[in-house]
Amino acid sequence: MARILVVECMQEISSFNPVESSYEQFVVQRGQEVFDLQRGRNTSIGGALEVLEATPGIELVPAYSARPFSAGILSRDGFARLSTELLDHVRARAAGIDAVYFSMHGAMGAVGELDPEGYLLEQVRAILGQEVPVVISLDLHGILTQRMLRQVDGVTIYHTYPHVDFADTGARAARLLLRILGGARTTIARVVVPALVRGDELITETGVYGQVIRQAQKLERDGTALAAGFMIGNPFTDVPELCSQAIVVAEGDAATAQREAIRLAESFWPDRALMQGRLVALDDAIARAMTLEGTAIFTDAADATSSGASGDSNAILRGLLDAGYAGRVLAPIVDPAAVEAAKRAGLGGRFRARLGGAFDTRFVPLELDVEVDLLSRGQAAHETSGMLNDAGDMAVLLHANYTIVAMSKPANLFDRSVFYAAGRDPRRFDLVVVKSPHCEKHMFVDWAARNFNVDAPGATSANLPSLGHGICARPVYPLEPDTRIVPRAETYARR
Repeated sequence: MARILVVECMQEISSFNPVESSYEQFVVQRGQEVFDLQRGRNTSIGGALEVLEATPGIELVPAYSARPFSAGILSRDGFARLSTELLDHVRARAAGIDAVYFSMHGAMGAVGELDPEGYLLEQVRAILGQEVPVVISLDLHGILTQRMLRQVDGVTIYHTYPHVDFADTGARAARLLLRILGGARTTIARVVVPALVRGDELITETGVYGQVIRQAQKLERDGTALAAGFMIGNPFTDVPELCSQAIVVAEGDAATAQREAIRLAESFWPDRALMQGRLVALDDAIARAMTLEGTAIFTDAADATSSGASGDSNAILRGLLDAGYAGRVLAPIVDPAAVEAAKRAGLGGRFRARLGGAFDTRFVPLELDVEVDLLSRGQAAHETSGMLNDAGDMAVLLHANYTIVAMSKPANLFDRSVFYAAGRDPRRFDLVVVKSPHCEKHMFVDWAARNFNVDAPGATSANLPSLGHGICARPVYPLEPDTRIVPRAETYARR
């Protein structure tokens, strides 16, 4: 009987969000509830369970799961508490463990520890020893560091963006771990690509990035690699090893892993200029929206809570009001003080709201007379994963033709769950502000008249040179447009 320990710690941060995140923003599950709450869900652990629970001779040992909102860098105290709890749970279950599956994101960052995943993997190794195989799964927006690679025997990476293959990635990780337990000896090859990317060409179904991903998938299908992927990192997590990178895991064959990783990198590099955000000035977007028949989507990727922004930008709302936009507008905003004021006013109550700039001081609060149309706890299930999306206490505020969904917490806005929790169907509005760089097509783009990627300020702006990177390795494209690459494969083999 092989005993497999299952652990999870996932967070994506923006270094440019001025507000530190805290331990309290994590949804923590301990012991058996890790499995009870994720079994059958479209999550990495849900996918791993489907494979491992169907495999004879396997005993699964749930340890700990921490899944938060994306936000600013994690506070020093927050990471100390989180890491201590996680490692204490691993330590308490360490006896007789034969292997580890660790579900991660890869784009964490903490005050005093810019590689939290590397630290956690080192500590898990110190607890369990060097002989226990460890396989991790990562978001393709993660940053896979040398420190992490020295501790793991294998890695699987999301293959879709927008992400729909959470469970599939966990299942692939589980199958890889079983191969290693069966005697496979792995070599991981990595090629660092000095490019930061953003924009529509990253949509894997239609964009040029998807062509690279399909090459990686072919390597897995035909058996050339045990696992392969291409990570584009999170350009908002400003850490030393921020980059894009090709990853190939082969069975003991360093030459094959190196060759295929270099091929993936060489396939990606020529299209780096295409993989930049194509932004529309706010004034131009508003003028064009005024002439549309049907719904206009204003994508505010610069304030994307799922990428680590604070969610309190009022830039688009202010622009629409200043322009006298007369259509029906649906817009979300994170503003705890406005929600509290709405609760005091009560349903049907009216008050003078100060909206925006609750956290990020680049946004000056916007004063509006509003009516409270709905108050709720702001809880919903994500459309794809079914996991909880918690916006905290929520208020729907009406101002003339504007419907404003005010939230207490920076809930993820990459689907329609918050709008539905607010009792609003986006299809019934003339303009919807979507605070996410990309959503699954059926959620907005398939039925809207036009999607405008608006050039607005914020902690997750697709205008990457405007952000102010100060830590990541340089040169890197597009911060230095003349950056060059000589693809070189690093290899990691623990056995």
